[in-house]
Amino acid sequence: MFTLRLAEDRGHADHGWLDTRHTFSFASYYDPAQMGFRGLRVINEDRVQPGRGFGTHPHRDMEIISYVLQGGLQHRDSMGNGSVIRPGEVQRMSAGTGVSHSELNASQSELVHFLQIWLLPARQGIAPSYEQKAYDRAELAGRLRLVASPEGRDGSITIHTDASLHAGRFDAGTTGELALARDRYAWVQVARGRARVNGHDLKAGDGAALSGVGTVRIEGIEASEVLVFDLA
Repeated sequence: MFTLRLAEDRGHADHGWLDTRHTFSFASYYDPAQMGFRGLRVINEDRVQPGRGFGTHPHRDMEIISYVLQGGLQHRDSMGNGSVIRPGEVQRMSAGTGVSHSELNASQSELVHFLQIWLLPARQGIAPSYEQKAYDRAELAGRLRLVASPEGRDGSITIHTDASLHAGRFDAGTTGELALARDRYAWVQVARGRARVNGHDLKAGDGAALSGVGTVRIEGIEASEVLVFDLA
């Protein structure tokens, strides 16, 4: 089964400093038919104006991944971590028993554009933790590269849930595939450009839920960047 979630059907809010689009119900956007997919709870596409951002706020019992598409996202948290996340880098924060953090545009002149992703943890009450890794453009070119997994295998960041995240960049005509085990599900999110997913054409912001398929196949229609979640 292939279920398309169009970019234009997402929730949307423009706060001036923040333009945000919600694939699933979040904040003031609520749709009982869009509460997430399997363990994937949030995909927010955020564009934050220069020098602005999310002030210090708390989280708990959630696996949070930040994936930057443009600019730099400055992160600080109550565990003492501080960094700037840029394109090609993936950050994971396990909120666990509780953590506070801020996310600000690191630039005073350029927009930051990123995806904020939340996954439900395998269990509640774990110790909060943080991890960030950079991936060379060549590692993502024309393939689906594992960037997050429960075991942190193949150089991916470690997430505390039964899911894995693959990322790839595809020029027109290049392809990548991900085999799914029996009884696994996939969510595909096109972050930029246009790509063909199992024969369906998707544009930037579109997502799709796949079930009952053995393989997820991505083909670039034009220069594109795609995330694929392998979910229980």
